[in-house]
Amino acid sequence: MIRFVTLGTNDLKKSSKFYDEILKIIDITRVDEEEGRYIGYAKEKKNKLIANFYIMIPFNKKNATIGNGTMISFDAKTTEKVNEIHKRALELGATNEGNPGPRHDENYYAYLRDLDGNKICAFAET
Repeated sequence: MIRFVTLGTNDLKKSSKFYDEILKIIDITRVDEEEGRYIGYAKEKKNKLIANFYIMIPFNKKNATIGNGTMISFDAKTTEKVNEIHKRALELGATNEGNPGPRHDENYYAYLRDLDGNKICAFAET
């Protein structure tokens, strides 16, 4: 249903290092980039790369701010990958918003805030 999601950042270089590291754990890589403006990430499917997650400097040149109630979730596929993303993100400076573990629906989740304060989640269906 959703084609792509964009998160604002105030430091594209720092943010890209963070997302490069945690997204490679689940085979998501950079596929689109305009220097100093944005970076797009995606998985490779049938030799065609389709960006569906972007980090970017806001177009209006104002500071990026977090959305209260906004959260982006990444399907990590396994509980081990959820744990790995959570651990690596914390090592890179993310803030813990909820340790990895089962939640109300018995699926497995970990919650973090990235370097700009955006809330992200890694999850796996169990």
